[in-house]
Amino acid sequence: MTGQEPPGRKTLGARGEKIARDYLKKLNYTIIAVNYRCRCGEIDIIARESSTLVFVEVKTRRTATYGPPQLSVTQFKQRQISKAALTYLAKNRLETANARFDVIGISLAEGPPLVDHIRNAFDLAY
Repeated sequence: MTGQEPPGRKTLGARGEKIARDYLKKLNYTIIAVNYRCRCGEIDIIARESSTLVFVEVKTRRTATYGPPQLSVTQFKQRQISKAALTYLAKNRLETANARFDVIGISLAEGPPLVDHIRNAFDLAY
């Protein structure tokens, strides 16, 4: 394995993230950053809802074969997201900011995309 994603997977993820950003904008979230990367990991979307910073993990699936997309946010993934969030907060001197972790599952099986937004999906895990 070379560590590269199978063809189409990156495109699927990008499509899901676009759907999630549009969804959040309709809910009056302000998008601050997309695909924030650091040594510890990546955060798909960093947004602000009122005075709360929201770190959003987006999972997209074409089929329901493996269950809902949000189930693939494992404890390991939660730790990676948490570490990346702590890095973001420290670099931006926002350690005292209100923050939470949301997961948005996008199902593209048939018909229009189904968006399942789980607010406060998990606690800081490191």
